[in-house]
Amino acid sequence: MTLSVYQASVPVFARGLTNLRAVLQKAHDHALTKHFEPSILLSSRLYPDMHPLTRQVQIASDAAKFGIARLAGVEPPKYEDVETTFDELYARIDKTLAYLQGFDAAQLEGSESRTVTLTVPSGKHEFKGEVYLLHFALPNFFFHLTTAYAILRHNGVELGKFDYLGRMS
Repeated sequence: MTLSVYQASVPVFARGLTNLRAVLQKAHDHALTKHFEPSILLSSRLYPDMHPLTRQVQIASDAAKFGIARLAGVEPPKYEDVETTFDELYARIDKTLAYLQGFDAAQLEGSESRTVTLTVPSGKHEFKGEVYLLHFALPNFFFHLTTAYAILRHNGVELGKFDYLGRMS
């Protein structure tokens, strides 16, 4: 069996974001049911030097759109990172899912060997597409999904493993 870059990326990012959206909905519902301001969850963090929930969602969204765009060799859309409500985070996730759905397998053919250049504060890093996807893009994406889940779980939102993983079909 051969696994394509498309199969290892677009559906994986889409499933993670879909599950994140459902987790956020549970968190929003939890705040309303318990009669506290939902923004408390949005500004929560695991530790003072870590990003709050809102930023974790923004970065997870960026990880997906940048990951696919870099592999496809296209310029990703720019999001302004201005979300302050659950509804705005849902809209951002929906926008990212629509962007991912705009890609097909042909656009990612050969991207496993394409050079991907990533510029970060510490400098430029070059990866072959396969290494970029498997050792940077996906781990970064899952780090922020997991952190968002952990922030909510830490704050009493009743979540379980299958909220994170999604139901198996």
